[in-house]
Amino acid sequence: MDDRAEHGGPRVPQQRRPGSPGEPAALRFDVLGPVRARRGEEQLATGSPQQRALLAALLLREGRTATAAELIDALWGEDPPSQALAAVRTYASRLRKALDPRVLVSESGGYAVRGLGEGALDLAVAQERAAEAEKARAAGDLGRAREVLKQALGLWDGEALAGVPGPYAEAQRVRLEEWRLGLLEARLDMDLEQGCHAEAVSELTALTAAYPLRERLRELLMLALYRSGRQAEALAVYADTRRLLAEELGVDPRAGLRELQRRILQADPELAEPSAPAEQPTVVQVRPAQLPATVPDFTGRSAFVRELSEVLAAASGTGAGDGTGRVMAVSALAGIGGVGKTTLAVHIAHQARSAFPDGQLYVDLQGAGARAAEPETVLGSFLRALGTADSAVPDSLAERAALYRSVLDGRRVLVLLDNARDAAQVRPLLPGTEGCAALVTSRVRMVDLAGAHLVDLDVMSPDEALALFTRIVGEERVASERKAALDVVAACGFLPLAIRIAASRLAARRTWTVSVLAAKLADERRRLDELQAGDLAVKATFELGYGALEPAQARAFRLLGLADGPDISLAAAAAVLDLPLEDAEDLLESLVDTSLLESAAPGRYRYHDLVRLYARACAERDEEPAGAGSSAAPSGLRGTEAAMSRLLDFYLATATGVYAIERPGERVLDHLSRGSYPGLEFPDRGQALDWLFTEASGLLAAVQQTGTAGMLRRAADLLFAAVDLGESGISSRQYVLAATAVVTAAQRTGDAYAEGRARLMHSHILGVSGQFTESDREAGAALTLGLAAGDPVVCAQAPNQQGIIALYTGRHDEAEQHLTEALAAFRADRNSPGEASALCNLSRVHLATGRIDSAVSLARQGVAIYERDDTGMALRLANGKYALGLALTSAGEITPALEALTDALGMFQDARQQLWHGMTLFRLAELHLADHAPARAAACAEQALAVLHGIGGDWRRANVLTALGRGLHGVGQLDRARVCWQEALTAFEALKSPEAADVRSLLASAPVG
Repeated sequence: MDDRAEHGGPRVPQQRRPGSPGEPAALRFDVLGPVRARRGEEQLATGSPQQRALLAALLLREGRTATAAELIDALWGEDPPSQALAAVRTYASRLRKALDPRVLVSESGGYAVRGLGEGALDLAVAQERAAEAEKARAAGDLGRAREVLKQALGLWDGEALAGVPGPYAEAQRVRLEEWRLGLLEARLDMDLEQGCHAEAVSELTALTAAYPLRERLRELLMLALYRSGRQAEALAVYADTRRLLAEELGVDPRAGLRELQRRILQADPELAEPSAPAEQPTVVQVRPAQLPATVPDFTGRSAFVRELSEVLAAASGTGAGDGTGRVMAVSALAGIGGVGKTTLAVHIAHQARSAFPDGQLYVDLQGAGARAAEPETVLGSFLRALGTADSAVPDSLAERAALYRSVLDGRRVLVLLDNARDAAQVRPLLPGTEGCAALVTSRVRMVDLAGAHLVDLDVMSPDEALALFTRIVGEERVASERKAALDVVAACGFLPLAIRIAASRLAARRTWTVSVLAAKLADERRRLDELQAGDLAVKATFELGYGALEPAQARAFRLLGLADGPDISLAAAAAVLDLPLEDAEDLLESLVDTSLLESAAPGRYRYHDLVRLYARACAERDEEPAGAGSSAAPSGLRGTEAAMSRLLDFYLATATGVYAIERPGERVLDHLSRGSYPGLEFPDRGQALDWLFTEASGLLAAVQQTGTAGMLRRAADLLFAAVDLGESGISSRQYVLAATAVVTAAQRTGDAYAEGRARLMHSHILGVSGQFTESDREAGAALTLGLAAGDPVVCAQAPNQQGIIALYTGRHDEAEQHLTEALAAFRADRNSPGEASALCNLSRVHLATGRIDSAVSLARQGVAIYERDDTGMALRLANGKYALGLALTSAGEITPALEALTDALGMFQDARQQLWHGMTLFRLAELHLADHAPARAAACAEQALAVLHGIGGDWRRANVLTALGRGLHGVGQLDRARVCWQEALTAFEALKSPEAADVRSLLASAPVG
């Protein structure tokens, strides 16, 4: 019975579309796993193994009749029982009753399955998906091909025809498994073609362990490792393969594998890039239209418009007469802030849209401020706007720039790069292909931007300025007061932004005359005394807009500029202004209307960089000490200090609420400062964490800005409440900078309480990043300060941190001493979660010193405390489960250890704790090693490396590499194992870690492949 389809997969029964006459009611069959039959959601009885074997044989006959002799041979082979024919008839009769007489039919002394609905057999669906994937791949649509192949492979539910006896079933099982592996290799091949090499390593590592003689999998693993920057491991895979094939089969690797090794040894540059760039197959043709709206009252600049339009026409080909682009054009507009660079560029870009039919890209590069946009981030945004899937966007700047240029090849796209810092920021963002063009605006002349058409934009002429003013205000109001209007535009310095602000204010106030506005602007006390050179001239324009604001608007303008974050939420802004949300929103939106504030997104606001500086100057100049009107401000503070105090209180109260949701019942909550301004409340943990991570930059900037004695303790406590930001790895650097700023300010003011807490949190994050020496030093200093200040939090948590660091660095006696002190301090403070934490840490010390029974006992005590409190302390409980899993693994209790670590893994993932997510995967790898499951261990270790990428420090990475090497060694990949151990040894020796001795032993005892 050879039931293979023409395209190589097994043949299946003919199927008809739903709705055909006589169709059975939703009958479905599975053979890619246990043989099952279902009618709707009801699973039907398919009888004994031999009866299921008969059903499987018929399902795989593609509707053709199988004679009784053929079925007997399929079920029993050359040794059938004496009553085989009767048994076949009995099986068929039972199946007909369980299924449908119209489906299993008798014909010519045999049987057949007929009339199945479309999609009724999982194998048929898998074959359709495979054929569709093959067509998509041939058409170059790798993204679609990958997705469809994943759907096909997802139909398998374990081994095909599982538990079905008989020679026919066994032959089909082998054939189906070979087909599945072929599909899997095709999908992995496309993964690598699209640049998903790092993600593929873990899966390929597990597959090569499961199928060690399958050379194609080895070849794909070598390529994935090489493209992940792991050349030594890639070559080690080849050495392992060559040795294994020689030992098992007496043959050499096939030609393709040998050629790949040669190219890796020669560092073939073509090998480093996917054969098909990740973008090409995954791009959905998107026509971005990102240009901001052009102003309807654009006026003047006719010479510049004509000049720049000619340059763009040359690039698009519309000026060449042949319809094709001839050159990639770059025009760079330079001038002082407020001179109208962006307005002019946007206007010209809109005029040229038809010449660039494939789209227009826009970005504000924020070059005038301290936090200019990174080219990598901008390229990621551009690639997504052009239709590139998130998973296909590479990591590095060079890769993104190369993919960006490839995506634009053959397309006619206009790119507007607004507010650039310098040429270095711009270069990676230039298209570089014919038919495309870039418009750049900047405060500096980009003389070092090769090939750029440079334009220096000056202020408007008096006639242009008056025309702009008239278009905004209206001809009727200006005509009768022409002299006053000329006075207004002259007072504006003919700067377009200044004219627009003044005219907009006049247009919004129907009771004002032009003369009233001119009189206001004539008073130089309402402007800067004189216009200075360079960017400071922009302040004159902002002074005009600020002077025209209502008092409440002016106060909001200057106070909101105090916060250092890249933007500010409406709730945080309301705290700064000490206003209800609705009133604050009205004020902020009115400032947006005057162009003094930008709405970055619904509910979020930001300043232009120069406007922020001007707003701060206004606050320093104009703010008086806070009076009775600021209910949440400490008495006697200046308005600026009171505003920042309220912002700090808002962040502290809200972050404390998030901390309470994450760690309910935590005693630390009773020791945190209480500010006078309330925070937000959240209905669930997900929204709380969303707020914390969204506000990370603004929150930590507020801590970093704190410099007055009255706010230092609250700033230090805010570090405590927002510890998840440091632990997650996402904001660790900014967190450390904030902690350092508080330490410096506390030293200056002699505040031991604030300094101790800030040093403690600094120590904690240093430990998370693997900087153990520095962490230990900071923890010791924190403890000294905590004792001096009588701070129960620091007095308990500092020795706990010291104990953890001593454990990591192999100083077990010191670790036990520190943790015993911490345990006593936690108990004295009635801090049961802290007590549980110390018990779990002591468990790890006992484990490291061979006291396994007491290690298990201590960890169980800690977990029991977490569970006894029943406060939903998921994150703390995850730490307890983690410690318990380690202890149970060493005790040989694999099943409960696996359960504990799996629970911890899910909790850490939910809490967005990337570090502990990765470390739990590492511990699962160690568990699988203890359970003699090296393939699963290697897969977990590979996942851990991927999750821990860029965080956790070299010590943790070296530990994971050690476990990965042991897993690889266990599946026979000896050379690759040695590469992992050698890398781990290098790291351990650099850190002077005691683990180096263990790795040396592994290397010494491991045979060389």
